[in-house]
Amino acid sequence: MAARRGLVTTPIRRQYLEIKRRFPQAIVFFRLGDFYETFDEDAKLVARELEITLTSKPMGKDLRVPLAGVPHHALQAHLKRLVGRGYKVAVCEQMEDPRKAKGLVAREVVRVVTPGTVVEEELLSAAANNYLAAVCPGPGGSGLAYVDITTGEFAATELSDADLALEIGRLGPAEVLLPEGSQPPASVQAPLTRLDAYAFNPEEAGRRLREHFRVASLEGYGLRGKPLAASAAGAVLAYLADNQRAALANVKDLSVYDASRFMVLDASARRHLEVFATAREGSRKGSLLETLDMTRTAMGARLLGRWLGQPLLDARAINERLDRVQRFFEDALGRGETRDRLREMPDVERIVGRIVAGVALPRDLAALRRALAAYPGVIAAAGGDFEVPAASRSAGEALALLEAAIADDPAPVLGEGGVIKAGFSPELDEARVLTGDARRALAEMEAEERDR
Repeated sequence: MAARRGLVTTPIRRQYLEIKRRFPQAIVFFRLGDFYETFDEDAKLVARELEITLTSKPMGKDLRVPLAGVPHHALQAHLKRLVGRGYKVAVCEQMEDPRKAKGLVAREVVRVVTPGTVVEEELLSAAANNYLAAVCPGPGGSGLAYVDITTGEFAATELSDADLALEIGRLGPAEVLLPEGSQPPASVQAPLTRLDAYAFNPEEAGRRLREHFRVASLEGYGLRGKPLAASAAGAVLAYLADNQRAALANVKDLSVYDASRFMVLDASARRHLEVFATAREGSRKGSLLETLDMTRTAMGARLLGRWLGQPLLDARAINERLDRVQRFFEDALGRGETRDRLREMPDVERIVGRIVAGVALPRDLAALRRALAAYPGVIAAAGGDFEVPAASRSAGEALALLEAAIADDPAPVLGEGGVIKAGFSPELDEARVLTGDARRALAEMEAEERDR
């Protein structure tokens, strides 16, 4: 909402309008003290969707604007409702202490939360992937790329328009990116986000992919002769750079696949076979997935869902998978021990995603410490010829650091103390002593004054 010409507005109003100008497609949650405030049309929408009071605020001479706000400690709950309904939210924080600011408090949008870019645990289903997909239409087919920034999974393919609709149905993306002016794929139910066609430009997309993966050529990723797939993958990276830049560090690889290697299950087949939900109630309970799902971790539950939605056709790949099943079937003792060990394993994929995105809480670090401690036991129990990731060699160093630095039972949130172990940081230990001395001195003074 632009300011009317000649209207005298407050500095904070001008600051808000400048931020809103940069994020016109998002609801701006503007931090004011202990509240996130929304203004103008955003306020009307937020009041309606969250069922909260719509008020107004003076923002200049003879100017009152609609206002709706939520407490800062309730941000996640309100984000969940808005993002779940397909809205995008730009979270604008105070970048300095208002008590120490000289003049207007500096504010910046620190993240844009969209259905396909959420990383917060409260906004996600533990047992399902949260995909952001991009579609690049072309003559005779389309390029499709998708990413789950909470796990780092990133894949791309090229396929016919008919197969595109089926693949979109299989993925069930939370958000779909499209070039401005293009038609969406058939039967897409996810929120659509239109991007400037330049984001899908083949040269620009190729450059962005090479820069991100730090390679001179994309042939090693299987993108040779697949310009539409590359364009869709580049558009995904462009969108993340604008809305969740920190999450790019969790996207370390790109898998280019051929959809013809897998059995196609259209929506009707999935429904009648009750793969993910029962045909009558549409409930997970009683479905094939619910019947088979005896996984012990959220990571395993998501993998099982992907396998059921994308059945293999290649006999060699099928037999390799069956060989693993047979080994555990015949080794009841090893199977039981592996399952017991896996109970101790938290959702490492998403913990790492939150750490990379800069939204991890102390409990995430404690959970990662627990996972690293349990990892050798899981590998030993599983036995066999399982390939141990090369990165696991540094797990011992990370575990040692977490054990030395993070309290055994850390505080649930930052800012309340109780996160860093005593003895890890001499400077912090000294600050704690000084703080404790000051509190004791104040308590003694209060007691003396009370006794007078």
